[in-house]
Amino acid sequence: MTTIDWDSAADSFDEEPDHGLLDPAVRHAWARRLESWLPGERSAVLDLGCGTGSLALLVAGQGHRVTAVDRSPRMVEQARAKLAGTGTEVLTGDAARPPVGKQQFDVIMVRHVVWLLPDPAAALRHWFTLLRPGGRLILIEGVWGGVGLSAEQLTVLLSEFTERIHHERLSGDPALWGRRVDDERYALVARAQPPHRHTEVVDVHLILRRGPEVLLARRADTGYADGLFNGPSGHVEDGEDVREAMIREAAEEIGVELGPDELRVALVMQHRGPGGRPRTGWFFEAEYDPGREPYNREPDKCSGLAWFPLDALPDDMVAYCRAALDGYRAGEHFLIHWHEDGDTVAYQPHGTRRAVPLPAGGAGTGGVHHIELWVPDLAAAERGWGWLLGELGHLPYQRWEHGRSWRRGDSYVVVEQSPDLVPGPYDRRRPGLNHLAFHVSDRATLDALVARAPEHGWRPLFEDRYPHAGGDGHIAAYLEDAAGYEVELVAGARQVRTAPEEPAPYTDAWARRRD
Repeated sequence: MTTIDWDSAADSFDEEPDHGLLDPAVRHAWARRLESWLPGERSAVLDLGCGTGSLALLVAGQGHRVTAVDRSPRMVEQARAKLAGTGTEVLTGDAARPPVGKQQFDVIMVRHVVWLLPDPAAALRHWFTLLRPGGRLILIEGVWGGVGLSAEQLTVLLSEFTERIHHERLSGDPALWGRRVDDERYALVARAQPPHRHTEVVDVHLILRRGPEVLLARRADTGYADGLFNGPSGHVEDGEDVREAMIREAAEEIGVELGPDELRVALVMQHRGPGGRPRTGWFFEAEYDPGREPYNREPDKCSGLAWFPLDALPDDMVAYCRAALDGYRAGEHFLIHWHEDGDTVAYQPHGTRRAVPLPAGGAGTGGVHHIELWVPDLAAAERGWGWLLGELGHLPYQRWEHGRSWRRGDSYVVVEQSPDLVPGPYDRRRPGLNHLAFHVSDRATLDALVARAPEHGWRPLFEDRYPHAGGDGHIAAYLEDAAGYEVELVAGARQVRTAPEEPAPYTDAWARRRD
């Protein structure tokens, strides 16, 4: 704390008590006000239009590091003499553009100066650049005899730079002036806002699957992308999480009431429209339920709903939505889709590819990459496996002369009629692959798949023990295609199945189970 000899300093004060602070009571009143406006810890303070240094001396006396500026060489000379021994640097210069270089301060203090500046807004803008984040600007102003700057006018000027403005009326405190005053005198303490933090709108999108098809809605009369298809979607509202928002939007747009456990995160995309601001989109996948048929609940925004195969999407789509569905089909989990300002919002089949996949952690070491089955009849395998894998949420992935594949997440299943295939039928009872097993969400879905399987070339096995052929605590179905390949469909939550106990005698029942 700097020790100040007030008796010696008083000899240098101006004679007008409003400015010179000769009166100890006035000096004390201003010291108390300054103490309430200044930070509690030692801070760097810039006093602009310091005059003879009266307020700078009070601030230095409270332990702060002060830099003072005034344009009058005579005032600067008096201030230096008054502030000698306090460590205060006194500079000659314009208060609007003080000669402090790139220095930054915790506090800028200005008394009876702003109203005299030719461009107060420009000065305020510059002063805020000299404040550290969270710093404060103390402005002491007023209106005297009809001239000056009212608190309302100065607050309007400050609102361009900060919303954190504290107003104190000073006219009603005669101790500050040594007498009663009737004009407007006030202080505004404005806080520098922290550095602007980037914010983004978060939107949610529904990929409603009906086997290999997805539901799309055609936009109408919204002012954005009208006439183009996209999925049911909307913005996350204040207080919602993304899953709650998706459930709400599905109900509002297509009349489908989804439960939280029916939604799976399919993809996250950061996207930017032409000339727009960035957004982050969460794409959720859900399965179609015939008991909850979607319908158009917002005819004022949508001209109709339609189902499309994921591998044959329409071209007249919103570009980023089309990119998201293409990425979803390819097994991507994270995408950036960044329009240039001159782009159109519509998908361009032969335009520049804007989608950039971001690598994810993936399955990691030991995860299943793919399973490849060599089949004797590719066309038959494509019909049977394509139907079943599509019903189980796999997407068409690769297609070549001798093979097809379907992907879900980081893994895919291949069926191939290779030219190198050796003659002979497949027999799952020989050494090699016995069967593939897949999860099914619930018993009702399992029953529906079993009922429809024969239409697509799959024969149910062990019908007399359905759905417990794998054990009393195991709900599953077993299907076999024309080539002899077996699949197991396991219903419900993820089950840990114990190894089957082989009967001591080789009974007919066990033989039927293995055959």
